Amino acid sequence: MSKRPAPALPAWLEELVPFERYLVDVGDAQMHVMESGEGRPVVLLHGNPTWGFLYRKVAVELTGEPLRVIMPDLIGFGFSSRPAKTSDHTIANHAAWFGRLLDALDLTDLIFMGQDWGGAIGTLALADRPERLGGLVLANTVVTPPKAGFRPTAFHRLARLPVASDLLFRGFGYPQRNLNLGQGEPDSIRGNVARGYQFPLRTWHDRGAVLAMAREVPDSLEHRSVPLLERCQAFVESFDGPAALVWGDRDPVLGRVKNRTARLLPQASVTSTQAGHFLQEQVPTEIADAIRAVARGGDNAK
Repeated sequence: MSKRPAPALPAWLEELVPFERYLVDVGDAQMHVMESGEGRPVVLLHGNPTWGFLYRKVAVELTGEPLRVIMPDLIGFGFSSRPAKTSDHTIANHAAWFGRLLDALDLTDLIFMGQDWGGAIGTLALADRPERLGGLVLANTVVTPPKAGFRPTAFHRLARLPVASDLLFRGFGYPQRNLNLGQGEPDSIRGNVARGYQFPLRTWHDRGAVLAMAREVPDSLEHRSVPLLERCQAFVESFDGPAALVWGDRDPVLGRVKNRTARLLPQASVTSTQAGHFLQEQVPTEIADAIRAVARGGDNAK
């Protein structure tokens, strides 16, 4: 596997992500990866509309541990390739791209952490290569299909409005311009941190992934994501290795999903916090502690 040079960053952003950076071919696209440290691989996967930048504080917290912390950008996000067609952004395609990254890096006994769509994309990819997984950490994510009678959130209904959704998501840059609204402490995303989240997605074309992935959230039980989420649930329920959940209870969308997720992993420790959706900004120490515990074999039991 050959690593290609990553695109240059402005000085202010490079200072915030002082990690090794490179590109990896994942078939028809290139995935941007940041990493730090050496040892057992820990793969930290973001969701919509962020990038590996989300985990920079967690990586710093793990400095000095015998861990190789790997922070990829999903295709269409951060500094990874932009697909030619917005319709390419499906959960199946993202899982295929991410799975090829795991194969290209030949990661074994890895600890995987996923947040937002990262949880579903990562576990779907690992369902095809379960031998690679040694530990699992989930945070403010959904890895189950919706229940009968559910109603999509206002955010996801907004993403399906014709014309208006394109203007709002692709033109205005919603929601990456408003990430602080999902936080327990809105000031946790401001200044250059807020600017860092926005920087990679600066054009109409760049922002297509954000809108497409919002539309990948099921709005009915017939949605194409439902059978894939069923597979994620089956895989997570079958995993009997060390596991942990770290949850931001003040997440306005996924805060309430914690208990349902915990039931899938009865062996998992559960850390509840007052953080919001992007809890990596507020509680990186708690996340790092959960990763350390899983690396030790889950001895930090609840």
